[in-house]
Amino acid sequence: MKTLFALVFLALSFTALFGQNEQSPIVEKEFAYNDWTLENIRSDSSTNLREFTAGKKLVMVVYFAPWCPNWKHDLAFVQGLYDKYKDNGFDVIAIGEYDPLDSMKSHLKDNKLTFPAVYESLLRTDMQKTLHYNYRKATGDMRKWGSPWYVFLEPANIEKSGDTISKRANVVNGELIKDDAEMFIRAKLGLSVEPKKVAVSEKEIEVCEQEKKTANLVKP
Repeated sequence: MKTLFALVFLALSFTALFGQNEQSPIVEKEFAYNDWTLENIRSDSSTNLREFTAGKKLVMVVYFAPWCPNWKHDLAFVQGLYDKYKDNGFDVIAIGEYDPLDSMKSHLKDNKLTFPAVYESLLRTDMQKTLHYNYRKATGDMRKWGSPWYVFLEPANIEKSGDTISKRANVVNGELIKDDAEMFIRAKLGLSVEPKKVAVSEKEIEVCEQEKKTANLVKP
């Protein structure tokens, strides 16, 4: 009986450790987010952020690692936001991290992701060398890999020249809280804010911070 109890306890502990989403609210943070020019994942061309934001009302930059389960939890929702609001002045640009370029290309194609995508790094060993790492740590993100990580830019408020594009921005240190994210986007686009939908329970996923202890995981 004791053996059975121990096995059940271990199973529950394993589920608690690896079966948690990492949703996080949209919060405004003060940090210097710089302009960048990065290579596109799908082609040999490059994209400049300041030029990309021109003429838009709201741009959502999302940093992601293709292999991270937490990002896989968000990607369909992000694609849905892009499809729904791209004609209202909203745009998405994804920044790939910590994976080979071929893997990133396959990831976009296999998941039918059509929003623009560039990349900053190609190796997991570069994790602490990236601007992604510096930015998210500056905003209080304590996760190991920080995938996904979001920053919302309002082109009307960004710096028109210089290295720094924004000194304050709304960020998400984790997965999007879907209803809150959509309400935020609609408000920034000047659209009527729809009432929250009835919450639907979602299947818990394995987090990509597997090395961390439970106490360090970011919970909803």
